[in-house]
Amino acid sequence: MASLPAADDLPAYLAPLPTRIETLTLRFAWVIVAINLAGTAFGFWYYRFQLMNTAPVMWPFVPDSPVATLLMIASLVSWRIGRNRNWIHALAFVGNLKYGFWVVIVQLTINNVLATGDPYHWFLLVSHFGMGLQAFVIYRYADFSVPAVGVAAGWFGFNDVVDYFLPIVGTYHHSYFGPRLVGPGDHDVLAHDIAAAAAVSLTLLATFLALAVRVRRLESTSGLDG
Repeated sequence: MASLPAADDLPAYLAPLPTRIETLTLRFAWVIVAINLAGTAFGFWYYRFQLMNTAPVMWPFVPDSPVATLLMIASLVSWRIGRNRNWIHALAFVGNLKYGFWVVIVQLTINNVLATGDPYHWFLLVSHFGMGLQAFVIYRYADFSVPAVGVAAGWFGFNDVVDYFLPIVGTYHHSYFGPRLVGPGDHDVLAHDIAAAAAVSLTLLATFLALAVRVRRLESTSGLDG
């Protein structure tokens, strides 16, 4: 089993969680795995109707959040058993940061949870906020190599394309969202533009942060920091 890695001296924008929270999360990694398993099961259940209306070849691009939490499980397990896979770590980092905070944006701006007070939407907001935050413990054990980050950027960038811009098989594959149910073919509402802008922006942000961690480490080991 892998030992707990030491924290890096990274700026707050790359490591926003207190070190003790990071360490506690990693120490109880199997608990976090169990929580993500529950979230993954709920997520696939949530997407069941959309999957039924989607060609099976495109299923990997529909249940965004449960795929991301499944990647988080794979990342934690591969680290804990000493079989690190850099591409899995990069996918888990980008996916959890992206879709965790994407749902937060959707709940605040599209579903207007602060005004409605809807308990279910609050549950989605809080749970996905935690999903986004958990991405920031991955840097402790991951080597965000350029090829690994490239795999993550390519996967989630392609996901944005088929979700919002260029359907390849059938129609668009973004989640159903909005103050009313917005089907994948309905792109004439503001909700679509907000969701698309948030998704693309978060893909770029997560990719930048992963590469920034890589650069800071290289600077530190080469003595160029500061």
